[in-house]
Amino acid sequence: MKLEYDLVIIGGGPAGLAVALEARRNTVKDILLLERDKYLGGILPQCIHNGFGVQYFKEELTGPEYAGRFITKLKDCQINVKKETMVINITSDKRIIAINRDDGLLHIQSKAVVLAMGCRERTREAIAVPGSRPAGIFTAGTAQRYINIEGYMPGREVVVLGSGDIGMIMARRMTLEGARVKAVLEIMPFSTGLIRNKVQCLDDFNIPLKFNHTITRIEGGKRVEKVTVAQVDKNLQAIPGTEEEISCDTVLLSVGLIPENELTSEAGIKLDPVTRGPIVNENRETEIEGIFACGNVLHVHDLADFVTEEGEIVGRAVGEYLKGNRKFRSQPIKIFPGDNIAYVVPQHIDFIVPGRKKIKLFMRVKKPEERVKINLIDDKGRVLTAYKKRIVTPGEMVSVFLPEVLLDDKLKNITISIKRD
Repeated sequence: MKLEYDLVIIGGGPAGLAVALEARRNTVKDILLLERDKYLGGILPQCIHNGFGVQYFKEELTGPEYAGRFITKLKDCQINVKKETMVINITSDKRIIAINRDDGLLHIQSKAVVLAMGCRERTREAIAVPGSRPAGIFTAGTAQRYINIEGYMPGREVVVLGSGDIGMIMARRMTLEGARVKAVLEIMPFSTGLIRNKVQCLDDFNIPLKFNHTITRIEGGKRVEKVTVAQVDKNLQAIPGTEEEISCDTVLLSVGLIPENELTSEAGIKLDPVTRGPIVNENRETEIEGIFACGNVLHVHDLADFVTEEGEIVGRAVGEYLKGNRKFRSQPIKIFPGDNIAYVVPQHIDFIVPGRKKIKLFMRVKKPEERVKINLIDDKGRVLTAYKKRIVTPGEMVSVFLPEVLLDDKLKNITISIKRD
């Protein structure tokens, strides 16, 4: 089957939903949303805890409630949606090949494409934990789906490896379901998730969190029986003599997320080695004109609210792209991470937008610091603007505004650095 659309969005999570709605508001009429799962919302339907919508709706919602608000609006807008549809190829000229059980093989030509495929969890194999291969080893997200969607209890005595947000949330969830969480182990000297999750999920439930610790071995026959835990040095290597054994029947892994960029790479789009997502401009447009990316496929976000915000940026940008009324700068302004900055998104600024007052930049720091100043420095070493922050930590994304008025047409580079205030 051959189809043609103005806009095709790949992924029906919070990013894809926000793009579709905002693009429709910006006069894009012919929109197709492709989702490989049997329901929209991405990961949100299994996130039954609260904490969603505080930034966007100014009220606290659960994941299903947050997704439901956008899905309801989507139905009202009469946007074409194909669920249980797997995209298997994208080309640089915006041709998409997808497959589903009803239509068979789909050949879709689009004027614009938005990549919103989200991310996946790193597994045991990705971090090479030695030991046997018994049942009872799950990624935290898989365990979350088992409990909240399928209604299965993964285990009763649990060790969590990694202090990412899903890991801490699942430590609390398992405790509420009657399991005993013996420890949450973090290889770094700081939490890699939100501070509020550490407080609400671990501290409030007296779940021990051990920094500078990791699992060095998993043992068991048919089922996990115990893990060997050791302290690590500054090079993240296990320190001999610090080993201890913890008996358990379940190991949950919360050791990072990887953006789903196999399709992106096949299309020939250049990826950032740190974010593992595409390199984009302020409109979240990749280096191939007319192909955009947003949400966790671009860089891993802390909050669904930020994903929605980024999706709306893309929805507006697609509207402008399809109208053809975009004014380019004489040369792009490249943005580089400086002291204690791991990455910055967007990586460059390409456009002059009448009436736009500022550009929002997202970034993560490499290590925690308190009472700092975030400096935006031009290529001559002058500070364009600076922001004070009480605390920055790798587990929480930092965002600052870059005033458009500061962007001289001769400016080539901006470096963002963090200094002690």
